[in-house]
Amino acid sequence: MSRMPKDGLLQRMAQRGGRADRSALGAWFWDIDWLLLILTLFLIAIGLVAVAAASPASAHRYSDAAHHMAPLHYFWRQLMWVCVSLPVLFVVSMLPADRARRFALIGCAGFLVMLMLVPLAGVEVNGARRWLGVGIAQFQPSEFLKPCFIVAVAWLLSMKGKEGLSPLIVGLLTGALTAMIATLLMLQPDFGQTVVFCTVWFALLLISGVSARIIGLMAGAIPIGLLSAYLFYSTARTRIDAFLFPGSADPADHFQTNAARATLTAGGWLGTGPGGGQMKFRLPEAHTDYIFSVIGEEFGLIACGIIAVIFLAIVVRVFVKLLDEQDDFRLLAAAGLAIQFGAQALISMAVNTGLAPSKGMTMPFISYGGSSMIALSIGMGLLLAFTRRNPFVSRSPYVVKWSGE
Repeated sequence: MSRMPKDGLLQRMAQRGGRADRSALGAWFWDIDWLLLILTLFLIAIGLVAVAAASPASAHRYSDAAHHMAPLHYFWRQLMWVCVSLPVLFVVSMLPADRARRFALIGCAGFLVMLMLVPLAGVEVNGARRWLGVGIAQFQPSEFLKPCFIVAVAWLLSMKGKEGLSPLIVGLLTGALTAMIATLLMLQPDFGQTVVFCTVWFALLLISGVSARIIGLMAGAIPIGLLSAYLFYSTARTRIDAFLFPGSADPADHFQTNAARATLTAGGWLGTGPGGGQMKFRLPEAHTDYIFSVIGEEFGLIACGIIAVIFLAIVVRVFVKLLDEQDDFRLLAAAGLAIQFGAQALISMAVNTGLAPSKGMTMPFISYGGSSMIALSIGMGLLLAFTRRNPFVSRSPYVVKWSGE
C-alpha cells in the first residue's frame, strides 16, 4: 500500500478553503500572525481612547489668547495619524523577508544621515533638538531609525562566520554603529532613546551567541558607563539626582514624576470614568509621556494592568513563534524588534509609576505623536513580516519527511 508523500499532502491541504491563493494579498492573509496583528490593533484602539481622555488637559495647558485649542484637538490629530499609519503597517507586513530586510537597511542609512543633520538643522522643542522639518511636516529621525537599526544589526550579526566576517569584526561593526547613534542622541539630548538603542544591541549580542567572556566584559562596563554618564553628561545627572535624591534636587526636576504617580493612583482600581479626571490637568505632556497616568486616573489601575498584559503578550507571542526559527537573520530581527517594543513600553510605565527617572519616552501605540505612530507601524510591520509563516509547512528540524513506499 502506497503512502502519499507529506509534501503532496501539504499541498492538498493548502488548496482547501482558498489557501492555494499565493498572490501577495492571499499569501499575507494565510501567513500573517493574526493574534499579533489583533493585539496591535487593540493597542491602537486603546491609544485613541487614551488620547481622547488626555486631550482636554493638554489642550488647556498649551492654549493661549492667540491660539485656543479645542478640547479634542489632539484626539483628532491622532486619528489622522492612525489613518496614515495603518496602511503603512499593512504594506510593510506584506513584504517578503528579503525585501523587508532591504527596505530596513536602506532606511537605516537614510535616517542615520538625517540624525546627523539634527544638531545642524534640527528644530528645538522644550529644550531638546530632536526634530527635522517645519510645521506639520516635522519628524523625529531617531524614531524611524530604531526599527531599521535593529534589522541592520540583526543582518550584520547573522553574517557572523560568513563572507570572511569573524565574530570580532561583526561585533566591532555593530558596536561602532551603536556608539555613533548613542553619541548623536546624547547631543540632542535624548537619554531615554540612548538607553533603548544600547539595550537592544546588547540583547541581540546575547541572542547571537557572543562568547561569555565578551558578555562578561560588557556587563562589567555597564556600571562604568553609567558612572561616566552621571559625571560628564548633565542631562543624565539631573534625571538621576531627581530620582535618587528628590529632597535635594531642584523641585522642578521631580515635579513631573510626583505628578504622574499622583495622577496614576487618583482613580483607584476602577477610575473616575471617561472625562472625570482632574489630576491630569496638572500633568505636563499628559497626551504623550504621561498618558499611562491619565489612563490610571480615568479608567483605573485594572485598565493599566490589562494594558501591561497586552504588551507582555505581544513580546511572549513573538518569542514563542521564534522557538523553532531556523533562519538566524529572521530570529535576530524579530527578537530585536520585540525587545525594543517591550523595552519602550516598560520604560514608559516605569517613569509613570515613579520606578525610573523622568525621560521623554512615549508608550507604543498609546501616546500621541505622528512620528512615533508611523515609526511604530513600520516596526510592527517589519515584525509581522519576519514572523509570517505558512501554517501548512513545518519548520521543526525534527520532522522527518515521508519518502513514500
